[in-house]
Amino acid sequence: MGKLITGTHHVAIRCCGEEQYREAVEFYTDVLGLEIVRTWGEGAAAGIMLNTGDSIIEMFADAEPGRGTGIVEHVALASDDVDACIEAARAAGCKIKEEPHDIVIPSEPGFPARIAFCYGKAGEMIEFFCVK
Repeated sequence: MGKLITGTHHVAIRCCGEEQYREAVEFYTDVLGLEIVRTWGEGAAAGIMLNTGDSIIEMFADAEPGRGTGIVEHVALASDDVDACIEAARAAGCKIKEEPHDIVIPSEPGFPARIAFCYGKAGEMIEFFCVK
């Protein structure tokens, strides 16, 4: 059997209500610069798709308050400037989980990268990832 997966189409994030949804959309569009692909619905039925360059982030406003977290560990967004991403997230009021630093993933061959983590406006963990 050949390769069945050709890439990541989208990652979905459910926000708890309209205010969290609005804040999350503003973060991804105004702070991180993602472009809107499409929107639908209003209020609690609102949804949006944002272009990351090679995949989509889809968001909904209809998650139940107090929902459990951790179903997806994090969303890793590729960037040429991890430090600038963290500073933009910090300026937007996001909690920083891990400051930018260089790593080498201990694989064969080793995989050098610069990474940092923050929490987005819907409580999602975001990794900014730059291949070195």
